[in-house]
Amino acid sequence: MDNERLEELFESLGPISIRKLFGGKGIYCDGVIVAVVVRNELMLKADEQRAPAFEAAGCRQWAYTGSRHGKTVAMPYWSVPDEAFDDPDEMAVWARRAYEAGRRAGK
Repeated sequence: MDNERLEELFESLGPISIRKLFGGKGIYCDGVIVAVVVRNELMLKADEQRAPAFEAAGCRQWAYTGSRHGKTVAMPYWSVPDEAFDDPDEMAVWARRAYEAGRRAGK
């Protein structure tokens, strides 16, 4: 996913910065991480408060298998609901949720 498309998707939050992270990209707003791009897939930040909404929308949580112990590690990032990619108003709702989760995690 190119940076121009990411800026378009997160336009409702205001200016974002994009940095290399996890072999992909980290997306930040006001210094708060709101999303990552892993294997060319956009994943939004969620916490215990927001994860149920992502799950109810049919989103997938990012998880990987650790190389040391072979255990699956769940990360606090979820796929974006399909309809949000085509509807800026819907994306604004999910982006705001991710931003709020990122702010809570930073405290």
